[in-house]
Order: sequence, then C-alpha cells, then structure tokens
Amino acid sequence: MDIGTIIGLVIGIAAMLAGIVLGGGDVGSLVDVPSIAVVVGGTIGATLLSYPLSRVLKLHSVMMKVLFARATDPAAVITDIVRFAEVARREGILALENHVGDMRDPFIVRGVKMAVDGTDPELIQQIMDTELEALMDRHAQGKQLLDTIGKYAPAFGMIGTLLGLIFMLGNMDDPSKIGPGMAVALITTLYGALISNMVTGPISDRLAARDAEEVLVKTIIASGVMAIQSGDNPRVVESKLLTYLPPAQRAAFESKEAA
Repeated sequence: MDIGTIIGLVIGIAAMLAGIVLGGGDVGSLVDVPSIAVVVGGTIGATLLSYPLSRVLKLHSVMMKVLFARATDPAAVITDIVRFAEVARREGILALENHVGDMRDPFIVRGVKMAVDGTDPELIQQIMDTELEALMDRHAQGKQLLDTIGKYAPAFGMIGTLLGLIFMLGNMDDPSKIGPGMAVALITTLYGALISNMVTGPISDRLAARDAEEVLVKTIIASGVMAIQSGDNPRVVESKLLTYLPPAQRAAFESKEAA
C-alpha cells in the first residue's frame, strides 16, 4: 500500500470521528444491525443480479491489486529499453535472448522474444496492441463492478430510510419515540453514502489511475520493442520514448542521464 492510500484512509476516518465527537454524538449510536443488513445485503443481492458470480468473486483481487500494487516508473522502463537497444545495435538483435533474465516486465519479454524469432513487425504490433486492449478491458470490468456497488449502496440506504419512516409513522402514538425512530431511519442513508464515497468510489478512481499508469508503461514498451526490431539507433529510441513523458519528467530524465 503506498503512502497516499494510507494518508487518505487516515484522513477520512479521522474526519468522520472528529465530526461525531465535535457534534456531541456517540459512535455506538451509529451501529444499527437491521440497517446494515438492508444496505449491505441489498447491495450484494443487486450486484449478484447484475453480474455473473465468477466476476463478483474476483472483486477482492481487484481491490487488493488497486490498493497494494506498486506503480512502475516509466523512466526506469525507458532506461531499460534503451539499454536493450544498445545491446541489439552492438551485438545484434539475437543477443537480446541472453538478456531476457534482466527484463522485469513480462510484456517486454514477450515482445523481445517475438522480435528475436523474426516475427513480422506488423504481427508483433498487432499482438502487443491486442494484449494492451485486453488489459484495459479487464481494468474496465473491475471499475464497472465497483461503480455498480457504489450506485446501489446509496439506493438501498434510501430504501432503508423509507422503511424506517414507514415503521415510525405507523407508531405515532408515542411522540417520544419519533426522534429516535427518525435517527435510526437515517442511519441506512449514512451507510449507503459511506460505502459509496469512502470505499467503492475512491477505489474505483484509484483503479482508473492505475490503469492509466499501466497503459502508459505498456505503450512505451510496445513502442520500444518496435523501435528495437526496426534497428533504430539507441538515441533515437530514447527520443521516441521520452515523448510519452510529461515535460517535467522528461527534463528530469535528461538531467539524470547527463549527470
């Protein structure tokens, strides 16, 4: 888990607790089992109705990958590809087969092996593009599942609130019970909002960010493999790949190389 995730969780939880304490509330009063059953059970049921069970069961792996996977540094990938381009330029592309063990990304390994085997350049590009599209599709499916949960949780929170109001209005004989009854009725809305805005929403957005980072790295790799396969000069390969980086990162990379 990176530091940003930890900071976000701590700030979110601290803000909630501070609001409860400063508002004179009691954390225990926010725990209501029937409300939890309505929101959590209803959301799970609606999600299972929306997607196949096999896909829903993969949700935990998606969340773990989003929260704990480490992002790959594009600059480090460019450095590695330029080094492989130098080997191919100096010793021939077949020499890269001896450097497969130094390649940290399986995507580079597959691309370089196809180039070493003499695979047609258009076919290499097609295969790598197809794999990249499949990666994007998997990420999109994971994000869609999280977005669905984030959509249904507030809805079932509102349903629970309506049920609570119905029961409360059915017992208007005792005015002293109206306040507590209203409080319990509103708790389900709170649960739905928390699930959507503190769990599924942020994780979905993080998945989108992870997807963008990984797609960038894979795009750099594909472009680098094609440049190596075509026999480009290592400096030309570097120049091509640096165009994928923002100006600030590009300048930092060039300063590091110059040093």
